[in-house]
Amino acid sequence: MSRHNRRSRWLPKADNDCPPATTRLGKVIESNIDLINEYRAGTEKKKTFQDHLADLITQWSGSMLFVYAHCIWFGVWIVANMGWFGVKAVDPFPFGLLTTIVSLEAIFLSTFVLVSQNRQALLADRRSELDLHINFLAEYEMTRVLTLVNRLAKKFDIDDCDDDELAELERDVKPDHLLKELEKREKGCSDVKK
Repeated sequence: MSRHNRRSRWLPKADNDCPPATTRLGKVIESNIDLINEYRAGTEKKKTFQDHLADLITQWSGSMLFVYAHCIWFGVWIVANMGWFGVKAVDPFPFGLLTTIVSLEAIFLSTFVLVSQNRQALLADRRSELDLHINFLAEYEMTRVLTLVNRLAKKFDIDDCDDDELAELERDVKPDHLLKELEKREKGCSDVKK
C-alpha cells in the first residue's frame, strides 16, 4: 500500500487531492462552494491538538479495521491463555486482565467520541443558526417582492391582485410570534398525549 493511500484512508482529503471540476457551474454556485470550503478549512485550522487527536481516534475506532484488529487480539489472547499449546496462562479464564483492559479502553474511547461529538454539535448549531438567519432574510425579501408585484399588478389592472391569500402572504411574519405559536401547539399536543 502506498504512503498516499494510507494517508487518505485516515485523514480527510486535502484541497490538492480533489479532482478538477468537469462541468462548469454557475458563478454563484461556485462562489458558494468555495465559501463553504473556506469555512471548513478555517474550522479545521482552528482545531486544537486535542480536537485532532479525538477526531483521529474516533475515526479509527469507528472503522472496520478497528473491529478486525480487536477480533484478532481477543482471539489470540483467549487462545494463548487457555493453555492449549503448553503456554503458561498470564490471564487464565475468566480473563480478568482482558476484561479490565477492555473496560478502560471503552471508557477512553467513549470520552474521545463525546469530545468529537460535542465539537460537531457546536458546528451543527452554528450552521443551523445561519440557516435560520437566511430563512428569515428570504421570508422578508419575498414579502417585499410580493408587495411590489401586487402594486405593479394593481397599477396595470391585472386581475387576481386583490386575492385574500395574496394579502395574507404580503403580511410580515414575526419569527417570535411563530415560535410562540409552535411552542403553544407543541405543548397542546403533548398535553393531549398524556
